[in-house]
Amino acid sequence: MSTIEKTIVVEVPVRTAYDQWTQFESFPKFMQGVEHVKQIDDKHLHWSADIAGVHREWDAEIVHQTPDERITWRATDGTTNDGTVSFAPDPTGSGTRVTLQMEFEPEGIVEKVGDALKIVDKRTEGDLERFKEFIEARGVETGGWRGAVSPSDVDPPNPAL
Repeated sequence: MSTIEKTIVVEVPVRTAYDQWTQFESFPKFMQGVEHVKQIDDKHLHWSADIAGVHREWDAEIVHQTPDERITWRATDGTTNDGTVSFAPDPTGSGTRVTLQMEFEPEGIVEKVGDALKIVDKRTEGDLERFKEFIEARGVETGGWRGAVSPSDVDPPNPAL
């Protein structure tokens, strides 16, 4: 299992950054390799991406979501991918600190080599930079979901995965 943690400061209020992040279907606009994200319901997403030249699809479930604080997810099938994105006021200014933590399991030789060369690490850093450019250029979110998801709202993980 590989772990990535990246932080960036975006010059918009916490609510704006958080609300934009809840617009999962907009991710292909700033996440390199993400071809499509379909939001099935408040807690479930279907992803399609090209990762290091390998096409992957997977379903993910939001397991904890607190407005203006964090969104935590886990893959429920397909590519192993779990993580948390958190939002906090930047103590040095008026912006927002966005911290993305992810755990993933590289599959196959191409992904394992890419992981060893820190390609996913660099791509994640680039995705956060593009998110910063996207939201700062707009100045406002494209939408937002203010609901909460607590761990008790979530189906137990499938032990077969």
